[in-house]
Amino acid sequence: MRVLLVDDEADLASALAERLDMRGIAAEWVTDGMEALQRAASNDFDVAVLDLKMPRIGGLELKARLQSLHPDMKFIFLTGYGSETDFKEVACHEGEACYLVKPVDIQILIDLIRRVTHSGGEA
Repeated sequence: MRVLLVDDEADLASALAERLDMRGIAAEWVTDGMEALQRAASNDFDVAVLDLKMPRIGGLELKARLQSLHPDMKFIFLTGYGSETDFKEVACHEGEACYLVKPVDIQILIDLIRRVTHSGGEA
């Protein structure tokens, strides 16, 4: 399984990628949407973990562009705004995005990645 992390907070993106790698999930990180598109053009990723609010290309626009390159890619959004209860109405089913509020608990992220890719854990 391969994960692309996109967050303009480089420290967060690199830390999450490192922790995912330590747990057997191959992760690459970039700090903006243009870098993400370049990376995705030459690599296959199963999941993209996207910050919602980024300069140049926000998470929602980036999702649409990445989906045109990789229609089967799954998406998880990170946000520093709001709370988990703000997003509890957002479904996390096949074909729909999932949301996590920062700071991110790595185990919850791993469980969510596995859930959206149906590779271990409950679907």
